[in-house]
Amino acid sequence: MNIFDPNCICVNCEFREIAFSHLDEPTIHELCRHKHEDTYRKGEIINREGGKISSFRYLKKGLVKVYRTSKNGEEQIITITKPFEFVSNMSIFSDESYHYSVSALEDSVVCSVDLGFIKELAVKHGGFAFGLLTKISIINEKIISQTLDLRQKNLAGRVAYVLLYFSGEIYNSRVFELPVSRQEIADFIGMSMANVIRTLSDFKRDGIIRVFGKTIEIADYNKLEIISLKG
Repeated sequence: MNIFDPNCICVNCEFREIAFSHLDEPTIHELCRHKHEDTYRKGEIINREGGKISSFRYLKKGLVKVYRTSKNGEEQIITITKPFEFVSNMSIFSDESYHYSVSALEDSVVCSVDLGFIKELAVKHGGFAFGLLTKISIINEKIISQTLDLRQKNLAGRVAYVLLYFSGEIYNSRVFELPVSRQEIADFIGMSMANVIRTLSDFKRDGIIRVFGKTIEIADYNKLEIISLKG
């Protein structure tokens, strides 16, 4: 039996260098037989809080939010994840169920690998296990750091931080279409939607941003950075 699959896209996948660089060619081809890709439309649930964890998942294309639902039914957004970062993998080795929900903010493609196969690789390949745990640790540290940074800021500083995050981390552009609603921004920064709307209006009035529907242009990047840092 030929173990090499000529249609295996994992061989040249960009994510191979991120999480699977320690694996040899035969193992990568075996990986192909344990994975599948799913497409999600904007707004669709990818993982649901409390659902059973059956696969290792990463975002290949699009944008997603990771969140949990409070007892009163309100969303608490934990982070917003761009391509080639993990999709809610923080608990894959410690629990059987997802602690958080994940939904698509844009049309997205998620690659899923059978969790049993991932655990086998971790046992057999020390380099792979170390690399995977390192990546999960980096994601966790990013979320903790982001949460602490936001907590230390006032309202204007938090809104400025979010705009700079989308501009620098997500889109690498000063002009971008805001992928979240005002309510989702409020859920992310722990403020009311009314305060978010008012702050965006203040930024617009002061010439810091320009708003064209859902499109945001950062007109005064330096001033927005100062508000984020000192807010």
